[in-house]
Amino acid sequence: MAKFVIKKTNTGVKFDLKAGNGEVIATSEVYSSEDACRNGIASVAKNAPVAAVEDQTVEGFATEKNPKFEIYEDKAGEFRFRLKATNGQVIAVSEGYTAKSSCKNGIESVQKNAPVAEIVEE
Repeated sequence: MAKFVIKKTNTGVKFDLKAGNGEVIATSEVYSSEDACRNGIASVAKNAPVAAVEDQTVEGFATEKNPKFEIYEDKAGEFRFRLKATNGQVIAVSEGYTAKSSCKNGIESVQKNAPVAEIVEE
């Protein structure tokens, strides 16, 4: 079963969305409060299943409207995604993947798991 894990950091509160196997599939920014973090979780759960996928690694890619997942290549040449809410704010990001197909699998996992994930505190 997937879960959102809320963690306190030195500067605030963040969440990781973990798949059933315990792998982290998406991470949030650091929020100033637990309430704000929980709002971020609700936003991911609401937006992920309906978000379009915009592949920015393809030349002449089509710009999708928010909410959307953006696939991009980082400075190290790895593929990553970020999920943007309807207001354009980034609400979750991925780790780096060496293969674009793995990045796309990560997106599918977030779309499938976020709406049904339980929320736990670490």
